[in-house]
Order: sequence, then C-alpha cells, then structure tokens
Amino acid sequence: MLAIAITDHGPALDDSPHKWHFLNLNAIPERVDGLRIFKGIEANIYKDGSIDCDNLMSEKLDFVMAGFHDAVYPPCSDVTKNTDCLMKVINHPSVKIIVHPGNPKFPVDYRAIATEAARNNVALEINSGSAVARKGSSVNCREIIEEVKSAKGYISVGSDAHYCSQMGNFEHALKLLEAQKFPEEKIINSSLMLTSSFLEIKEVLHW
Repeated sequence: MLAIAITDHGPALDDSPHKWHFLNLNAIPERVDGLRIFKGIEANIYKDGSIDCDNLMSEKLDFVMAGFHDAVYPPCSDVTKNTDCLMKVINHPSVKIIVHPGNPKFPVDYRAIATEAARNNVALEINSGSAVARKGSSVNCREIIEEVKSAKGYISVGSDAHYCSQMGNFEHALKLLEAQKFPEEKIINSSLMLTSSFLEIKEVLHW
C-alpha cells in the first residue's frame, strides 16, 4: 500500500467529528513511515445542493468528496430532484469526487451525472462497500461505469473502510470495472501520481 485517504463524514451527521477536526488534519504529516496520507472529507449533501464543508475547511484539506446520506438528505425516489441536487454539487468548486452515487435510495439520471462530472473533472466513485452496505447498488454501478466510460470521465475506487481490516479492499469494485473494461488511466487512484495529478497536488518524490 502506497497511500491512504482519511475521509471522515462531514459534521452534519450526529456521530461525525467537529469542524475543528478537519481544520486540524494538516497536523498529520504528508508521509508516515513512507505511506502517503491524503486528508479529506466525505461531505454531506443538503436538500438545496449545498454541502457541510465551508471554504475554511476545504482550504485545509487535500480534497473534498460529497454524497447523499440518509440522516441529512432523506431517501428520495424523485430522480429529477436528486439529479438536480447532484448537478449543483458536481459544480461546487471544492468537490472532486461524488461518493456512492449508485445508492438505490437516491436514484439519479446516470447519463446526465456522468456527462456533467466529466465536464467538471469530477470523479464518480465505485464503492466496494456498497455491495454489502447498500443492497442493489451493483446494478446501478454497472450503469455508472458505462456512462462514465462513454463520457470519457473519471472513476474513483473506494473501499469505504470503516475498520482497519477493510482498508484497500477494492475487490468488488475492481470486478465491476474489469468486467466492463474500464480504462485504468481513467481510475484516479490507480497510481499515486495519477491521484495527485487529479487532485492537483504537486508530489515531492521520495526515494
């Protein structure tokens, strides 16, 4: 393992860290025992398309991800409403990744989302944990992969590890991507340099 990303949920969720937690993440070294540490946030999306990560927070972080979470944006079957909301998030200047967009609790127009994400250089996540945590996601993820591939956009592969033994477990996500022959060079965390380039971070080589 060459790198990990720390991305706690944004402060709008009851069990999430305080805003100060994210402001203090820059206290963590860029590298620990040779392991690259990316500091980020999994921001919550509000009903109006805003997120719980302000400019002060985003400026202290390497990157911002955002996604729908039940406690902040209640499950909604209205595809148009969900799509319009996600479009606003994709156009947010700080957001680089949309997390678990295949969640069946929040159906969206995947073609529209993939096209807009590609236009804004925002990656859509294929989340390995969704196979267990969000039943029904796999079918949606296949459609997302096809639409992102067609739009020549980017995919982020996530383990969604909530426990140390799951860190780096991308098995389910990689099977979906391999089955649809998604190009490796369009997977933003297929290499450390591609991750840094996508996040617009200048890496210092460590030999």
